[in-house]
Amino acid sequence: MTAPALEARSLTRRFRDNVAADDVTFQVDFGEVVGLLGANGAGKTTTIRILAGLLPPTSGQAFLLGSPPSRASRRRLGYVPQGLGLYGDLTVRENLAFAASAFGVEPATLIDPLAGASDRIVSNLPLGLQRQLSFVTALQHDPEVLILDEPTSGVGALAAARLWDRIRDESDKGVGVLVSTHSMQEARQCDRLLLMFDGRIVGRGTESDIVAGMTTVEVAADSWSDAFSVLANDGLLVTLNGTKARVIDLAPADVEAKLREHGIEADVQVVPSTIDERMASLSIRAPAWKEDGSLSRVFPTPAS
Repeated sequence: MTAPALEARSLTRRFRDNVAADDVTFQVDFGEVVGLLGANGAGKTTTIRILAGLLPPTSGQAFLLGSPPSRASRRRLGYVPQGLGLYGDLTVRENLAFAASAFGVEPATLIDPLAGASDRIVSNLPLGLQRQLSFVTALQHDPEVLILDEPTSGVGALAAARLWDRIRDESDKGVGVLVSTHSMQEARQCDRLLLMFDGRIVGRGTESDIVAGMTTVEVAADSWSDAFSVLANDGLLVTLNGTKARVIDLAPADVEAKLREHGIEADVQVVPSTIDERMASLSIRAPAWKEDGSLSRVFPTPAS
């Protein structure tokens, strides 16, 4: 039986009193793109650094290509860190050459816009071009596994689309890909999702799997702005979908009552939640500390 491209088994990482990764378990198979989804601070980068062999776990095990990360297995890994991993005082061409020599391959052939910037110092490039360079650098030795930490952050829409085309091309060739993101637009391009919150995996599968059974109250009123203002000013977690307000974590009868208090009649319906609303719901159900100093987790148990 072929080992997965990446595997986390009960990974936990503590930094003093802070638990950055908490009993994280999942795998990434060859030929699939798995999205690690969560807000900043959810634990995505810590988990990624452990899987890449850059950070030891406090407990649990990480596997890269079937064995604990090692110098040999990391040679078969393409990694784009959140900090890009480039040398700011070298040119584009020199960065590529340096990375290529480390893997014993020829530097990648550049295309525009990077080709036109090949002799520019990397620290002088816009962030979008730096991210494109980091991506090209990670791919030039034809890795079997890709780990990409927020690879399109700061990149324009066209450049991001091109990067995702390349990600899909790599997975079609059999490369296992793990991508961290907080963008639902990008998450929808993944084969599977892992929703991370406060260091834990709290949902997994497709978008439908993650929001299964969760509902939101949708409000349609003659004056959507008045309805939105009333609900938002009352401290509720409310968003807009077109001209309809959507209220998270409140019963429809309570929503109607709050609107009527301000003379607003509205059509109130219960509708399926979006994954963004699931994430927002988690944020207001943050862990609380008990009186004895222990942590009381109030978010739901991860789906199997």
